[in-house]
Amino acid sequence: MVNTFGTIQFKEKPSIASTGVVVGPMEKDSPFAASFDEILPLENEKDESYEQANTRFIEKACSVTVQKGREQMENIDMFIGGDLINQLSPTNFAARKLAIPFLGVFSACASSMESVILGSLLIESGNAKSILAGASSHHPAVERQFRYPLEYGAQKPGTAQWTVTGAGFALLQNHAKNAPIITHATIGRVVDGGQQNPLHMGAAMAPAARDTIERHLKNTNSKISDYDVIMTGDLGKIGLSILKEMFQDEDSGVILQDAGAQFYGDDSFFNAGASGAGCSAAVFFSHIYKQLKNGVYKRVLLVATGALLSPLTFQQGETIPCIAHAIECRMEKRG
Repeated sequence: MVNTFGTIQFKEKPSIASTGVVVGPMEKDSPFAASFDEILPLENEKDESYEQANTRFIEKACSVTVQKGREQMENIDMFIGGDLINQLSPTNFAARKLAIPFLGVFSACASSMESVILGSLLIESGNAKSILAGASSHHPAVERQFRYPLEYGAQKPGTAQWTVTGAGFALLQNHAKNAPIITHATIGRVVDGGQQNPLHMGAAMAPAARDTIERHLKNTNSKISDYDVIMTGDLGKIGLSILKEMFQDEDSGVILQDAGAQFYGDDSFFNAGASGAGCSAAVFFSHIYKQLKNGVYKRVLLVATGALLSPLTFQQGETIPCIAHAIECRMEKRG
């Protein structure tokens, strides 16, 4: 394992043995819907809070992931995950039910890739053989915490994005057969472009995405055209256009994509697209994973982006520091 200014090379090449993605009702019309494992008809059930529903989505996604991997929950060495709610309470309560060793993580909407990086490091070191890693978000719960409760009916500008209700998890193992492998990871740096508008997150996060992608390319001696796709997490349509301008002198073409920009298609109801820790997790662990498994993609770079603000820092007039964590996946048949 070699670390070059935040970039890690995994000699043992941890595998993504299986994945599980569970989303809410607004996500049923997503272009990626056919790749999701479950689309639940309600964002919360009777007598259930939004935060409790968030926990249930996590539990379901983890259960699907383990079942698809033909494993038993008691055989999983560790559960690593995060969400966007105070103190990670939905993930904490899911961990209570899963009853396996747990690490809670927070990189805002970049939490899914932080979870995978930590899990891969544990597998690489020989201290674990099977790890559940991922993240989630829940639209009404996030709105209540970071903006306004849905009952207020607050109107949003065109730069705003819609938080995905969904959970995505991966089963990481040391030598899974015919599964995508993780060859490298680049840990993000906190980058602050001076943005202060919490309803224009794409502009805030694009510089962090650029920093991580540039460092990853440099440290792996690669160029954009070496990849089938470089997909960021939730820059949305505006943030993706900013990122492409940053790489305008390179042959990015259609290689630079964004899960948030594509998640709800061209439906203008969702303004600039999707966001949330569940956005990147849902797309990476469904559509991208299947494209790797089917041999459509051979080499991809997945870059989850996160805005590290809180309601309090916004009220205090702080700018929005951001981060982006990346993993490189390849499809190499083994075993």
